[in-house]
Amino acid sequence: MRLLLLCLLSLLAACQSPTVQPPPTAIAPQGRDHADLGVIRELATGRTLTPQQLVERLATAPRVLVGEQHDNPDHHAVQLWLMRQLAAQRPQGSLLMEMLNPDQQAKVDAVQAASRAGQTPDDLFKALAWQANWDWGLYGALVSYAVRQPYPLLAANLDRAQIMQIYKQRPVLDGKASTTEQVQRTLLDDIRQSHCGLLPEAQMPAMLAVQQQRDRRMAERLLAAPAPSVLLAGAFHVRKDLGVPLHLADLGAPQGSLVVILAEVGKTVSRESADFVWYTAAQPEQDHCAKLRR
Repeated sequence: MRLLLLCLLSLLAACQSPTVQPPPTAIAPQGRDHADLGVIRELATGRTLTPQQLVERLATAPRVLVGEQHDNPDHHAVQLWLMRQLAAQRPQGSLLMEMLNPDQQAKVDAVQAASRAGQTPDDLFKALAWQANWDWGLYGALVSYAVRQPYPLLAANLDRAQIMQIYKQRPVLDGKASTTEQVQRTLLDDIRQSHCGLLPEAQMPAMLAVQQQRDRRMAERLLAAPAPSVLLAGAFHVRKDLGVPLHLADLGAPQGSLVVILAEVGKTVSRESADFVWYTAAQPEQDHCAKLRR
């Protein structure tokens, strides 16, 4: 009887998920005393989850979309932590990044091949032709980790030439979910606000087309990528009510995608826009519009 009990206990332990490591501590300077700092919330139910519970949920999904604020170091630290913890739960299929363009893919592939042979380039920034507008100080640790993994690191964005072509001749966007008046009106309002109202109204249709074609490309790349896949992109791109998930639906993707938005404490994330929100410390507020107006 005792032997049987020991066998049952051993079997139960083998079925349990590996314990996740503690998440990273706050890096950004503001909001460290906020009640929501480090809180992970399941938006459909309002339940608070532990990091272990979040990772276990995400590990079952064929596609995980993680939305960031590009200039927040905590978001990049959490992304690296998530990639490590997910890999401990199940084999990772691929990682896709908004920050990589198709014309960089050959360089990424070459760096990954060299890294797997134990010859990682000393200067990854140069070897990858990393774009200077994505702060390497924030992305470097994650990318350095990703190129050493057995799964592919994939570009999820458009090339500059493709973007310029969209400006010149807007393609027709197919699908019911991504083309509703409400979705396009909300995206246009965000484009106006993010450009501080300085863009001529005549440019708005082209700007909207670029935004939605970028989301469509990310959806296409997700569907083509080895599963389970993770996409890292700006929070607006991964929103369920505005971004890539709508394009996945229009492309006939099977159910199963999960969206995590990393948000600074004090900001609101609706249940319509994501499955989970993880609240982090905040960067100091900057008046980007004042700089543009100067």
